[in-house]
Amino acid sequence: MASNISKRIDNDPAFERTRENMAEFERAANAGKLLNDSFRVLSGRSGDRKLTQRLSAKMYKVLKEDKVNDRGMRTVAEGNLQLLRGFEFNNIGKLSTVLFTPYTASIDRVAGTLNISIPDFVPQTVMKAPQGTTHFAIVSAASELDFANGLQNGVNTETAPLVYGSQTEPAITLNNALTANSTRPLFLALGVKYFQETNGKYYPLNTGRFNPLSIVQVDVAA
Repeated sequence: MASNISKRIDNDPAFERTRENMAEFERAANAGKLLNDSFRVLSGRSGDRKLTQRLSAKMYKVLKEDKVNDRGMRTVAEGNLQLLRGFEFNNIGKLSTVLFTPYTASIDRVAGTLNISIPDFVPQTVMKAPQGTTHFAIVSAASELDFANGLQNGVNTETAPLVYGSQTEPAITLNNALTANSTRPLFLALGVKYFQETNGKYYPLNTGRFNPLSIVQVDVAA
């Protein structure tokens, strides 16, 4: 019976809309996986339990903004990728609820550089941390994606562990280098990691309400 239903969905003209929806949902899910994979080093620590579903749903919204292709043939690449700006990999511990200092996120497509700049700050004043935190690190990740061919190139940088205290930390710049003059969509993310230092070793504090990672800049070639 299941086989017969499957054949009808695959071939019956009455299921044409179903086939179109299925194709686009699959395309969106693959695009979400590609983006997540490009940030895997950081998103693996920061992502919440529903990250895969949330990212697929967001990619489907991106795809539906494709004004070039017909229904059933729409793609993420032709959609509005700017909708991904502000996407939180950890929907429980969002960047805006943890880090309150201003920052600048910039993408230079010609040079292939994707940078985060933060002016000097006092950690305990502009950051919220889990109980037991002694140190933290500011992290960033950058990626370029080829949705059509399923290719991704991702890099990440982070500060050394910094004391979570009342001292003034000097300005921070995190530089990520990708392909110069890339024609692919570029993404830049910012996040925070927390540690507890014991006997000179830094133990990660992986609590759901913290460890944010958020896409803060998106650039699409003209």
